Amino acid sequence: MNHVLPASLTIDPAFTVGEVDPRLYGSFVEHMGRCVYTGIYEPGHPRADADGFRSDVASLARELGVPLIRYPGGNFVSGYKWEDGIGPVADRPTRLDLAWRSLETNRVGVDEFQRWAAGIGAETMMAVNLGTRGIEAARDLIEYCNLPGGTYWSDLRRKNGVPEPYGIRTWCLGNEMDGPWQIGHKSAYEYGRLAAETAKAMRLVDPSIELVACGSSNSSMPTFGSWEATVLGETYDQVDYVSMHAYYEQRGDDRDSFLACSIDMDRFIDAVIATADHVRAVKRRAKRVNISFDEWNVWYLKRFEGEANLAIREAPPLIEDVYSVTDAVVVGNMLISLLRHADRVRIGCQAQLVNVIAPIMTSPGGGAWKQTTYHPFALTSRYGRGTVLRVEPVSPTYETKWLGEVPLLDAVAVLSASEDVNSFRPTPAGGAQPAEIREVEKSSLSLFAVNRSQTTPLALDVDLRAWPGYRVTSHVALADDDPDAVNTEAEPDRVVPRPLEPPAVDGGRVTVELPPLSWNLVRLARDS
Repeated sequence: MNHVLPASLTIDPAFTVGEVDPRLYGSFVEHMGRCVYTGIYEPGHPRADADGFRSDVASLARELGVPLIRYPGGNFVSGYKWEDGIGPVADRPTRLDLAWRSLETNRVGVDEFQRWAAGIGAETMMAVNLGTRGIEAARDLIEYCNLPGGTYWSDLRRKNGVPEPYGIRTWCLGNEMDGPWQIGHKSAYEYGRLAAETAKAMRLVDPSIELVACGSSNSSMPTFGSWEATVLGETYDQVDYVSMHAYYEQRGDDRDSFLACSIDMDRFIDAVIATADHVRAVKRRAKRVNISFDEWNVWYLKRFEGEANLAIREAPPLIEDVYSVTDAVVVGNMLISLLRHADRVRIGCQAQLVNVIAPIMTSPGGGAWKQTTYHPFALTSRYGRGTVLRVEPVSPTYETKWLGEVPLLDAVAVLSASEDVNSFRPTPAGGAQPAEIREVEKSSLSLFAVNRSQTTPLALDVDLRAWPGYRVTSHVALADDDPDAVNTEAEPDRVVPRPLEPPAVDGGRVTVELPPLSWNLVRLARDS
């Protein structure tokens, strides 16, 4: 029998980080692989609705709890003509998508996607093409989407059967424009000038919008840091967010480093915040530019054959990674990192929603099921709404090849007003949640914790002296004796969170045992 290692943390309502913007739990739908076609959309499927969208996938997306979806890309957007996807479907052209060397039929476009997103209770974060296009196309698209009528594009939307404007409030000014792989790749200065002028035009159409400037594609880009400084130097007064993208994978047999990759995510976030605040200081501005972490996930890039080798066809299966227990623990840990920076990371989009490195998988003509990574995301989205509390964990450490010495424990806590935080309503203007969210008497606590040890449980001592009358109502853990266990269509519930016996609070303290290689959710509430 394995021995147990000690760890500890304190939960105190005074140690606040900030309020969670529900958009932190966003997702991403790109016209890539089978995300759209045979993913969310499959006419003729037994579960397809009148518009051709799969109701089984929509149900899983609602349960996942995504209040925001970034669309339509991604690399795809840098060659996209949005006008191809409106009007009668029979009249829409089939185009060659150069980003993924695929045939794009345009059967799903702006209007279809908006109806689908609204049906699952999600806002859209729309991306505009700043690769092959620019100011005019972006101006026209926001006119089509957000003006009530009386202009060419808004009246065309009405003619297309949508009398009311969509009112899309969050827009991405292109995608990964620092990447040489990007169609229309630009230098930081070229992109910054184009983004600033595009932003200006879009705000003249709708002054209420929020805008996201492209940050670096990842922290290993040779221009990282200088890219953000130059781009924000040109766009600071026009934008509200700078984007971040990060993907992680296990390299070889180095699972120890993989389990600690959220530490690299933390450092990446801190660096971008520092750069944004430097530009703020130089420009002497009161406004803070926040973070839109609008692509993040586990992605086994080494398994991707590369777009240059793809045969050109419609909806080819691309990067359909099958996720293990280990991958799910890492995803849960990445969510902890995002919560820990909730004061500045206001938007997050796990990439992507269906089939493409996704929590939801489908079989064409067949079923839809939850990957292992679905579970920590769904539970964090449900219970991680409210005020984030710093907990400053103390635990044993271990040595990794990549990141050096790291702690076995990572954790964060969230104080929520009540179960109505599951309503997925956007944060009110100004970013503040209702006052009652901070009233301890009406609140519940959620502790999210990861044990990175592959062999040994952690006995986590939690100091609850600031929470008299609170008890542990539930403890669920995602763990398995086989760290490589996965879910499949044939066995969709092989890996699910399992309930553990809730420990008793004694003298303002409670000891929670975290299984080896596990993601945990511990719920606490005041006795009635």
